[in-house]
Amino acid sequence: MPELPEVETTRRGIEPWLKGHTVKNVCIRQPKLRWPVPDAISALAGQVVHELTRRGKYILLHTDAGVGLIHLGMSGSLRIVEADLAPRKHDHFDLVLDSGKAVRYHDPRRFGAFLWAEGDPLQHALLRELGPEPLENGFDGDYLFERSRNRSVSVKAFVMNAHIVVGVGNIYANEALFLAGIDPRLAAGRVSRERYGKLAQTIRQILTYAIECGGTTLRDFVREDGSPGYFKLELKVYDRAKLPCVVCQNPIVQITQGQRSTWFCPICQI
Repeated sequence: MPELPEVETTRRGIEPWLKGHTVKNVCIRQPKLRWPVPDAISALAGQVVHELTRRGKYILLHTDAGVGLIHLGMSGSLRIVEADLAPRKHDHFDLVLDSGKAVRYHDPRRFGAFLWAEGDPLQHALLRELGPEPLENGFDGDYLFERSRNRSVSVKAFVMNAHIVVGVGNIYANEALFLAGIDPRLAAGRVSRERYGKLAQTIRQILTYAIECGGTTLRDFVREDGSPGYFKLELKVYDRAKLPCVVCQNPIVQITQGQRSTWFCPICQI
């Protein structure tokens, strides 16, 4: 599933092709995504895209008429193609540009979304309750400590809650907790302010590193094969069950928490 770094990589990859350009036409081939594509999305036609921003896992296309919201879901991707290139199966919509290019959305599972907002997009029902961005001001150890008091949920589930902080998906939660030396099974309310300071730091560290890795492959957004330019991290614990810990050589343990797999080192994470 695309997570925050992948979405940010996508935003950066398509931005040069959209910013300052006019959307000549919006071609919807499959309106039945996670939510039906609203008729109001047609207001994008004829509009100049002034800016592309990201909120959580949503890419926002800002125009004078309103803001288009794109979510990649579990299997979605955006790529730049020639506007007259024949669509493949699961190519659900195109934004045809004045440059002769098109931004094409591909999503086999159809869990993504293409929505429309007028006025302040951050007040959209899907955005207004989101927690702070982990790479911006407002997210630090003090914030996590204060929000975690009296919470019995595991610290891993706590930082994966988008109402607490956006964009810390399963890969990054596992890796950040390892780097911070925190057992993912600990109750969120039992983690000290000092340790939350370390965790906030490692969340920033792993997300920043992931975005930097993705940034080296932005050229892939214009390849005919639709390669999205995502990256592979040098993971320390994620998907490394029974392999030796990179620090202490003890085998990495895999458990299930909230229907998701968790990997950790029982020696290094306490």
